[in-house]
Amino acid sequence: MKKLGLLLLPILAITLMLGGNAFAQDNSVFFTTYYSNANYPGAPDATVRIVNDGNTDNSLYADIYVLDDSQELQECCGCFVSKDGLLSESVNTELLSNSLTGKINHRGVIKIISDANVNGWDAGSAVKTTAGLRVSATHIQSLKYEFHGLSDPGGSYDWAVTETNANDANLGTVEKSLLPEECGFIVGTEDAAGLGSGAGVCTCTMEDWDF
Repeated sequence: MKKLGLLLLPILAITLMLGGNAFAQDNSVFFTTYYSNANYPGAPDATVRIVNDGNTDNSLYADIYVLDDSQELQECCGCFVSKDGLLSESVNTELLSNSLTGKINHRGVIKIISDANVNGWDAGSAVKTTAGLRVSATHIQSLKYEFHGLSDPGGSYDWAVTETNANDANLGTVEKSLLPEECGFIVGTEDAAGLGSGAGVCTCTMEDWDF
């Protein structure tokens, strides 16, 4: 019992030094991750998984923004995630299959905002950031065969799949307004048609339809 007390004292001291927030709830609302080696023949597909942890006791929207390796927004969408629900998005077929410019994207960045917009998702509407979503993603890593220190002349590849949690990121005021504005410009709003004329809109899969 004495040992337990001695172990708890340093933890209590750290908690007090941090203002009592050592065990504070994670209130992240903005997540970033990457996709790699997408849309290559023979390469597996990657998956972005989004969970509503039920913290708000309400449904949320995952506002998804997909950028290419030139930092240009290529697709965006808002996907409904109910309390304790799971949304699984295919990178190839749901997040990259309808790019604004029509090009095939292989690598880039995915940004996701946890949004509690009660009026439903609208591409150009203001974001009501509310914590409650948790995001992870698989990544496709290329393993090029090597022979005696030289690359295989045939260019043969093997593939490995890794998985990580998305990074909690800082959502500044500029980014918070710019991402929806760019998305509305591409997708269109209630007041104006979108630049993409249907292109640039990613697809939301059925909730709890994992693969």
